[in-house]
Amino acid sequence: MGQSDAINLTDHAMLVVWGQFAHCLGLIQGIQQIPLPQKTVVHSPQGKVLEFLVAILGGLEYLKDISLSARPLDKDKSVAQAWEQEAWANYSGVSRTLSKLSETDVQQIVAVLEQVSQPFIDREAHLALADGYLVLDGDLTPRQVSNSSKSYPGAEYGYMSDHIQLGYQVSIVSLQSPTYGRIGLSARQYSGKTVSATQAESLALEAERCLGRRPLRRIDLLTLRIERVLAKYQNLQAKVKIAEQRLVQIQEARAEVAQHLDQAQQKVANLQADYNERQRPERPHSCLAKARQKVLMYQRRLERRTQAVDKARSWLTRQQTRLAALETHKNMLEERLRRFRADNVANPDPIEVIFRLDAGFGTPDNLALLIEMGYELYSKPYSNWLSGVLVEKSSGQENWQRVGKNADMQAWATVQLDDFPYPLDLGYERFWTGKAYRFSGLLHFGSRDVTVDLPGWFHDYNARQTIEAGNKEIRQVFQAHHLKVRSRPALRLQEHFALFAANFVRFASQWLTDQCQVPSGWENSARPRVKEQVRIGAHAPAQVEWFGQDCLVRFGDRSVYAGRSFKINRQIAIQLTLPWKFAYFSSS
Repeated sequence: MGQSDAINLTDHAMLVVWGQFAHCLGLIQGIQQIPLPQKTVVHSPQGKVLEFLVAILGGLEYLKDISLSARPLDKDKSVAQAWEQEAWANYSGVSRTLSKLSETDVQQIVAVLEQVSQPFIDREAHLALADGYLVLDGDLTPRQVSNSSKSYPGAEYGYMSDHIQLGYQVSIVSLQSPTYGRIGLSARQYSGKTVSATQAESLALEAERCLGRRPLRRIDLLTLRIERVLAKYQNLQAKVKIAEQRLVQIQEARAEVAQHLDQAQQKVANLQADYNERQRPERPHSCLAKARQKVLMYQRRLERRTQAVDKARSWLTRQQTRLAALETHKNMLEERLRRFRADNVANPDPIEVIFRLDAGFGTPDNLALLIEMGYELYSKPYSNWLSGVLVEKSSGQENWQRVGKNADMQAWATVQLDDFPYPLDLGYERFWTGKAYRFSGLLHFGSRDVTVDLPGWFHDYNARQTIEAGNKEIRQVFQAHHLKVRSRPALRLQEHFALFAANFVRFASQWLTDQCQVPSGWENSARPRVKEQVRIGAHAPAQVEWFGQDCLVRFGDRSVYAGRSFKINRQIAIQLTLPWKFAYFSSS
């Protein structure tokens, strides 16, 4: 390394390192080239967007911490230089720029993030497919705000962290990664009243968009399902026709009785007039008395016929309502079949994908749809669906198998349920809480016979806790639970930045390990101690010595990494294995 150009100090060592990595990926250049329709007075709007990303990478709780923390980011010239900025703006300027971003602006920024991330996603997907399949995890996680707040657009009350709270919900889908443990694929923000049961399909479609790959749609299963629905539809049509005919018959019978009643009433009127004219008294067994009795008989009969008409009409309405609902369902399935056939034609290289979801997504409609989309499913039944079935199946059986420290399981393979179109593997878990057992269900659909290895099934499903850990990391390490902005586009950008930051630190860890001798634990790319890198490394003092665009970062004496140094070169090569194309990033 030649003679240095300059020696600077920084209070945010890892932010300098990550700036070098961001340059290598083309991230900085990509964001700077976005045409944001805002003025540049001292600092460009693109630079302030980058500053917002750096603040999130640094785990700053609030936007004002950029300028008002003990070691302000906007005073750190070394970090600015690493991120190719002459200087950083005050947090108020960053706030104004973010508040003026439009949805189009955010879409362009997110497109750059996705372009930067795509080679890593492609490589990890290809490595995972060496085992034959990908594993996806989906979840819905809350972003709470104060119940008294009125300044967060689109915030609504919803069920968050076991209570009703004002805020937003964020749907997240992640890929199980051989190299990095997990990679977040997508984060989308919704209103607080959004529930998991409405988001299963959107999670799958987002994952397919990010991966550029999808499983083969199970049109054979869907075709059989449509045939069964069509048989029910035709049977219901016949019932409706019978109900219509019965209603007509009963209406005709009622009309006949009404006619007889009119005639009887007319006869009573005529007899009454005759009796009055002749001043003839009405006796109990006279013609007039008998005529009155016949009127009462027809009135009672008409009342019964009217009730019968109402009952027949109500029955017809119920059948017509069922028929209309079934027709809507049939049309939806037929449209799905047309769409899935087109998907398969356009998918010459399908992949096998396991999708793990919690009980909030485990409604019958969601599970059936994801099965038809081609996924192998690991989930739990929604709410109390199947509770009775599982209790009945386990009643009197003691064949519980230990699957965890305090967990036992029973299971039944390929169970055909009355209210579900496809056979499912059912599992029944019990957990000893110290005083009593707590019970829970498991569901599986796919080619694997999970019922022969209950500990494996238990472990495979509960491994989805990786996305729970990812949600916690995004909230607590990258401070996504502190909403730093108040406009809807900027709120969405914060979610995308937080997800990207979690991926970015992992990507950078392997890159840094290839160049330097990193602290213990950082070299484990699957668990690179992200929290330590952000909370300690990103706020550690260091000396930065520049050699052109490369730099030497020496941690200061006040740092826990005192005596350690990183030589950072602005170059990176990512070799992607076929069938994905080769991608190479470099900067000199």
